[in-house]
Amino acid sequence: MLVRKLPEGVAGGRILETEAYPVGDAAGHAYRGITPRNQTLFLERGHAYVYLAYGTSFMLNVSSEAPGVGAGVLIRALEPAGGIGIMEHRRATKRLRDLARGPGRLCAALDIDRSLDGIDLCRKGPLWLASDGQAMGEIGQGKRIGITRAAESPLRFYLRGNSFVSGPRALNS
Repeated sequence: MLVRKLPEGVAGGRILETEAYPVGDAAGHAYRGITPRNQTLFLERGHAYVYLAYGTSFMLNVSSEAPGVGAGVLIRALEPAGGIGIMEHRRATKRLRDLARGPGRLCAALDIDRSLDGIDLCRKGPLWLASDGQAMGEIGQGKRIGITRAAESPLRFYLRGNSFVSGPRALNS
């Protein structure tokens, strides 16, 4: 689960889709080393790395290695579970399926921006990871979406058969 505390209340949902950017991955932001922009990818696992993609949408990654080792996991999609009215307002849509299906939509729905970069997602705060205690289900694996370098790497993971997963249906079987 990804949970966001906002002035209007708490919103969040079940994480259904991720993409891995491991150590040495040419598509990862840590590939060329530490910079002021990507330094949170080099923090201890469990920290938020938030960046602006294409000047329009924020993306949320979770640092995934030991301190000083740059790698992360992009959170691509959620199934909304709480604070749905808050997310609908932030996304200006009532279509439940589209509230957090895709990393940009997810960040817009939960008001995730650079101000959250570097926070510890393993501690309850303005944004944190939690568990709903439910079994995940069958996990699918496939190529990542929206990248050009190392695009064929099967490092995208998703809950098979869930309509809240992003991307073309052909990639989600």
